[in-house]
Amino acid sequence: MRRLFFVVACLLVATAVSQAAPLPLHRGVGVHDWLNWSPVNSAGTYRWPPYRSKTDWLAGSRPLSDWPSQDAFRRIRSMGFDFVRLSVDPGPLLDSDDDRRRVALDVLSRAVQEVTDAKLKVVFNLHSVSQVPAYDITILYHGFDSTGVASYRDMVKSVTRMLVDIGTDMVALEPFNEPAFYPCDASGSEDWQQIMAATVADIRTISTELTIVATGACGGSITGLTDIDPTFDDPNIYYSLHMYEPHSFTHQRADEANGFSSSLPWPADTGRADAVIERLKIYMDAASVSQAEQASALGALRPAIDAYFAENWGLPQMRARLDEAVGWAKGYGIPNERLFMGEFGAILRGADGRYGAANADRLRYLKALRQEAEKRDIPWSIWEYSNPHGMTVILPEGTASPDFELLEALGL
Repeated sequence: MRRLFFVVACLLVATAVSQAAPLPLHRGVGVHDWLNWSPVNSAGTYRWPPYRSKTDWLAGSRPLSDWPSQDAFRRIRSMGFDFVRLSVDPGPLLDSDDDRRRVALDVLSRAVQEVTDAKLKVVFNLHSVSQVPAYDITILYHGFDSTGVASYRDMVKSVTRMLVDIGTDMVALEPFNEPAFYPCDASGSEDWQQIMAATVADIRTISTELTIVATGACGGSITGLTDIDPTFDDPNIYYSLHMYEPHSFTHQRADEANGFSSSLPWPADTGRADAVIERLKIYMDAASVSQAEQASALGALRPAIDAYFAENWGLPQMRARLDEAVGWAKGYGIPNERLFMGEFGAILRGADGRYGAANADRLRYLKALRQEAEKRDIPWSIWEYSNPHGMTVILPEGTASPDFELLEALGL
């Protein structure tokens, strides 16, 4: 009898431990363009029923004939990813009465199940966009007690119920994306802390098993993460960080439509400011930019280029930033495995040199960042599967082929 009691006790402990852990996530990819730009009509309101079909998504930036016949999500699985970070416009869910919201939730439920049918887990990310301004991220910026925050929290509870019905063994909920609440030095209000804590509490009234991805403010950066006091922590919570540092390297793109901003190397000490300037001159000459216009453009770019080399970004700075997140987690007794690098990437230089990093530099950066995250047991999600903007797993032009060099850099 004593032996039987011991065996039963061990089984109960093992069961408790297995339940007290988030959905296992390792290597993921963002899918953004499918559900994150719900079509609007000529009046600027959401078309109903909302959200795009998978066919409309794939045909959005290239001919549908460029895609192989294989299902997109089975293709993602075959590349070696184990989950998709699925970004979803919450606008249609906010812009609806109960009946219309049920229609929108049914559309989203079917979409999530398409992904899980391919044996991929889903991080369901409510990812506010600005196409219908009444429902963009600023709805959260009028204080913790505002009606906007209350309506958003109510919407999150509806999404929670939908995801729980699909199954907590396949889905996680990330209720916010890159909230601002600047400044980034914790000198602002306590609004974001209160919003995040209250949203976690709302979700937990519905499910203790659903995995939550919590985020800091300050654009979802490491600085925003380390400003959080995780008083709401439980074993089924990940803590998000987005890593686009240095932003001057990962997002090389000019503000003006015909501007040039490209060719910064990584690490910085593998190049020189003068070499970048000379490279930009070559691209400008090819584009028939006059000498006067070149002088003006390069004069405006030079301070940022000089600053990049002065900062001398490389592996030591990358490691130091990730270690800030690790140190924060350690201070609260949170294991590294519950940190979540939910976005990282770098724009690939276009053929005309107007934007982006050279492929070799981009691959070095992404490989190093992926390896440093994995050394710290941090799961990650690359941004993103397919888009025409140069930050993509699928080559941005021509036949929709995987970027095999990028997959290799990701260890896939």
